[in-house]
Amino acid sequence: MGQVDTDIDKAVVLHPAILLEFPLTMNTEYCADQRPMNWVGDWAGRRRCLTPDRTALVDPESGLQLTYRELDDRARRWATWMVDSLGLGQGDVVALLSRNRLEAIEIFMAAGKTGIVIAPVSHRLSPTEADDILSRLQPALLLSESALGDYIEGLGKAVAILLRLEFGTADSPVEQALARVTPRPVNHALALADTCLLIHTGGSTGLPKICRISHRQMVWNAVELLVAAPEGLAGRRELVLFPLFHVGGWNTVLPILYAGGCAVVPSAFDPASVLQTIDIHRINHLGAVEAMLRVIAEDPAFPEASLASLEAITTAGAPCAETSMAPFLARGIIIRQSYGLTEAGPSNFINARAMDDPTSAVTERASVGTSFFHCDYRIVDPVDGSPVAIGDSGELQLRSPHDFDGYLDDPERSRARWTDDGWIRSGDLAREDSEGRVFIVGRIDNVIVSGGENIAAEEVERLLGEHPAIKGVMVFGVPDERWGERPVAWVTGPAHDALPEIREWLDDRLARFKHPATLQIVEALPVTGAGKPDRRRAREEHIEATWREGS
Repeated sequence: MGQVDTDIDKAVVLHPAILLEFPLTMNTEYCADQRPMNWVGDWAGRRRCLTPDRTALVDPESGLQLTYRELDDRARRWATWMVDSLGLGQGDVVALLSRNRLEAIEIFMAAGKTGIVIAPVSHRLSPTEADDILSRLQPALLLSESALGDYIEGLGKAVAILLRLEFGTADSPVEQALARVTPRPVNHALALADTCLLIHTGGSTGLPKICRISHRQMVWNAVELLVAAPEGLAGRRELVLFPLFHVGGWNTVLPILYAGGCAVVPSAFDPASVLQTIDIHRINHLGAVEAMLRVIAEDPAFPEASLASLEAITTAGAPCAETSMAPFLARGIIIRQSYGLTEAGPSNFINARAMDDPTSAVTERASVGTSFFHCDYRIVDPVDGSPVAIGDSGELQLRSPHDFDGYLDDPERSRARWTDDGWIRSGDLAREDSEGRVFIVGRIDNVIVSGGENIAAEEVERLLGEHPAIKGVMVFGVPDERWGERPVAWVTGPAHDALPEIREWLDDRLARFKHPATLQIVEALPVTGAGKPDRRRAREEHIEATWREGS
């Protein structure tokens, strides 16, 4: 099978700063990033040697628990099957269509032993998006969970020509094949620079991009999270709620396994099940996005759930409103905001200051804190790249050993992501206060320029989201003859007669020029196939509806 990386690809994706300092013809024999080593990728094998009988993974639905010895046995079996029966080897791409399952983690562990590259594909994507990704990946194999059979049958021609094998039930073809395998040592020396994952982004600005994630990136992120946790991660019982088709899911699981902790992995997010799982499996930490916290707190079982073991929650994805944190803070659970970027992380910032005090100030909790130990950041003018003053907003740019290695087959976008001096452009607006706390303001792409004033859509969303009648909110800009653009807000939850009260509620909380020109109640907010807000679609639908009304 062919290699994912070519010499040309490597020339494209190496960081610009590295290219300037070292020619591509340099002797890489003594460059640790390029030198093959047996431990690279062998997460299961190395941890087995240290803590073989400690519990590594738990499936809360079936009750299955795997020790590190058992996890490594399973990974060896998968790896032997993929190498001996399927003829796969280093650099070959295996597409993975699955919910969060222990088998998905076993497959990743097996791939790490052999140099196979795992490309998770979201089952939440539209058929067009999924087909596009599979066409670009050109995988040697598609491993799919049996439960997703109907979804896969609805995909296009890209799936039809792939070798496809199902797992997830005792009688599935893969499980039957694995039962016949006699595991053998298959660990292959890999370099930190080798690709381990191909992760697609959310696709809110077009068809998803595919990020090349190296072993170096995942190892350094595990180190970052281990260093940031004063109690370490070996004692963690982590509830994994982030999907494994996003890098955040892997960046939750791998640091826990790296440290010898325990990851509890439900197949899907369900608030009632989350509450039960926390108590049954003594979960002491979980990561979540704000929407998850809201539905968990609104579940009828929330008031009666013990949650005695849950010490802290880390939020990610976007800044989390104080109102969404409040039910958990009231139970003595610490909330830490974090920030990350697939291209520069996945983890870059953590609010460590607030982690020991659930009564810390609202301003403190609104911040993402400061960068991880091994991550540099700067906030600059998006136009000329000059540093902005303390308190002013600018683009957040990042530099660390856990930068990604560019986009698959997209050298122009890869080059554009880096500045000439080797920083990754995040595309996010941030500001830093006089105490060094960093706050995420919003996306540069989502800035609405109205009458010469900049309005961050996310700022208006966060404020509207604090109103008790509003369940969901999306803000976007539409053309305006007088002002250039005006903000429009779509909301879910309130009754129509509540809109005047909501507008009055905004008066003392938001500058007048930031007020939505239109405040509209909708049944549901549009999202992309990856579950991110689809402002582009909302904007198009709003403009079209306005045009129809006026015609």
